[in-house]
Amino acid sequence: MANLWSYIKQLFQEAEQSSPSHPVVHEMITRSPEEKADFAQWKEGLVCRRLLGWLSDQYAIFRVLPDDIDEALDFLNTPSSKGFVIHFHKTNYSRREVIHLFDFLKEKVLTLNYKAQISDLRTYNRSDWVETTERHYLKPRPNFIPGEKLKQAFGNVMIEVEFRDDQLRNLRFRATSYKDHQFEDALDFKDLMSALVGGVSR
Repeated sequence: MANLWSYIKQLFQEAEQSSPSHPVVHEMITRSPEEKADFAQWKEGLVCRRLLGWLSDQYAIFRVLPDDIDEALDFLNTPSSKGFVIHFHKTNYSRREVIHLFDFLKEKVLTLNYKAQISDLRTYNRSDWVETTERHYLKPRPNFIPGEKLKQAFGNVMIEVEFRDDQLRNLRFRATSYKDHQFEDALDFKDLMSALVGGVSR
């Protein structure tokens, strides 16, 4: 019993001292055969088309009238990072639907000559809640040609889903490029958005 109590106390101490760089839970993301089958079905369904259509429409609005986009969405547009945040806690989408979108975005990026660097889950303590983040991190496949600059495509891509006390909050998609003489300029983010949401039939 004493050993059990010591183990329990250790778990609580680890949770209290946890942080994004030192999570109390850190594991790789795996999908079961049932989850993969459900994902394949979801991709052919109405919810997928609706989400992608909405994202496509909002990006088109953002490019001409950035103050008029939906309150559940923000776009990131800095010299080195571009992307979007969907505030899913302001919508009626389910956890299942958001996780499928999360995996769908990864799948789309992989078609652009990218490789999956890591897909993991981290849980750690914040001051007022327990935060869990699932993330896909992808990098462009290297191209080493002597005498030429390296191509960076759209830069490194990070896709994250955030939960607070196991309640869905946000999905973040961010492409971060290098400003370095060794690299060519990153490709235009609008082309990445087109690849993510293109071909949507509603």
